[in-house]
Amino acid sequence: MRTNDTLRNGCLSLLLILVILVIDQLIKIEVKTHFSLGESVRVTNWFYLSFVENNGMAYGMTFFNKIVLSMFRIIALLAIGWYMCQVVRRKHSVGYLVVLSMIFAGAAGNILDSMFYGLIFDASSPYTISQFVPFGTGYASFLHGKVVDMFYFPLIVTTYPDWMPWKGGEEFVFFAPVFNFADACISVGIVIFFLFYRHEMEDISASFKGYFKKKSHDKHA
Repeated sequence: MRTNDTLRNGCLSLLLILVILVIDQLIKIEVKTHFSLGESVRVTNWFYLSFVENNGMAYGMTFFNKIVLSMFRIIALLAIGWYMCQVVRRKHSVGYLVVLSMIFAGAAGNILDSMFYGLIFDASSPYTISQFVPFGTGYASFLHGKVVDMFYFPLIVTTYPDWMPWKGGEEFVFFAPVFNFADACISVGIVIFFLFYRHEMEDISASFKGYFKKKSHDKHA
């Protein structure tokens, strides 16, 4: 029964990851090949499809140069994947595995952009729409591709009061970041994790400690 549960949970996790990746990449490719850079389509007053690209982390944040960020993403993804393998083998709830799968798939979706988009697309610009090109002849080298973002939710658009120092009279947009489906999966997964699975942090710590302790023991055996 334990083996059947492990197989079922593993298949569920793999299926969810694949579904998220397919949805994420289909949306990105559709936007990349049909929108010029900076083009925006109004869906409602509070929802726009706005094509932007970024070199940074989720929601366009940037803390490191591109190659460092890409390597950090890959290492983090491998760590999450390793931990998920441990979770599949243990008696964890299906909900917890779903949350981890969402975070893993979201991270993988953005990594795919960095790894391959520079190799398979020509550059987007405000005046031209990007198209597929022969592999390796695109706008950037491996790991230097830009992440495609498109969801923009300006829920509140107003101006800062005139009396406010430095910002007075400037436009204020509540929730200004432009993001993609992968970012949304990561964010939703993390929120659910901290709301319902915070106690699992102890298990994460124990898993890594046990792994490195075993490695140390094997090394000195």
